[in-house]
Amino acid sequence: MSQWDGIEEFVAVAQQGSFKRAAEVLGLSSSHVSRAVMRLEERLQSTLFFRTTRQVSLTDTGRSLFQHCEQLVQDRDEAFALIGGDREPVGELRVTCAVSLGERFVAPIVRSLMQDYPRLSVTVDLSNQRRDLVADGFDMAIRTGVMDDPRYIQTLIARRNWQVCASHTYLAQHKKPKTVEDLASHECVMGSSETWKFEVDGEPVMFRPKGRFKCNSGSAVVEAVKAGLGICQLPDFYLRDGIAFGELVPLLKKSLPPAEPVWAVYPQRRHLMPKVQKLVERLRAELGPAMGGAPLETE
Repeated sequence: MSQWDGIEEFVAVAQQGSFKRAAEVLGLSSSHVSRAVMRLEERLQSTLFFRTTRQVSLTDTGRSLFQHCEQLVQDRDEAFALIGGDREPVGELRVTCAVSLGERFVAPIVRSLMQDYPRLSVTVDLSNQRRDLVADGFDMAIRTGVMDDPRYIQTLIARRNWQVCASHTYLAQHKKPKTVEDLASHECVMGSSETWKFEVDGEPVMFRPKGRFKCNSGSAVVEAVKAGLGICQLPDFYLRDGIAFGELVPLLKKSLPPAEPVWAVYPQRRHLMPKVQKLVERLRAELGPAMGGAPLETE
């Protein structure tokens, strides 16, 4: 008897919370899965599951074993896929991304990928805190701006444009700014960034906004600007509809910064995994158009 016997069945039951559903996923009978788990418990001389007629849950020992075995099974499947030429993504993919970008764009793209690949499961962590991919166990991050961490591989997947806007109500009471310097005399509605970026005569210019309202939610900033509280600078996708519907007025068009790169970032050991490659390809094809830009060709 191999030390591996029962491990796959145990992991499937833990993931599905049911012997019946685990059997369906594995293409086996419920009785086979149940016997395999029971033999594993006998070898370990430990109970791995609490069993009732309605529910299956892990014991403390089971949780400890599951934390190790789940990754082993995933690594095995990915190794076989690479060596055997099977490029279908399998196992769990853990992705972290900023909240607004993730909610609006990344999560829908991930959902469409999962529909195409039923053996893939995805955990999406939405946080404006920059996660340590290696320490926190993530396969990929979606990030913007300059990337300079040598531990990671970065792939350009899209570019996002910026806009500066105010409402008609605000501009009816304040003179429209014509230069970046003019912003110093205006009420600014601020997001999470301490500085606004511009480009004047080909040179980057940084401006530190001042105002009475600040919020780390881009949507809340937009609503404040529509209410006439001041001027904002945000990624284009926040402001596009307001401009199209005539609620917002774009400003300083000639001084806007270049489009900001959006990257897929992942640890070097992950870059060959089919699940990572497929998501990168999907993001390159769909993220730019979703944000109002052009798609990047897949590699």
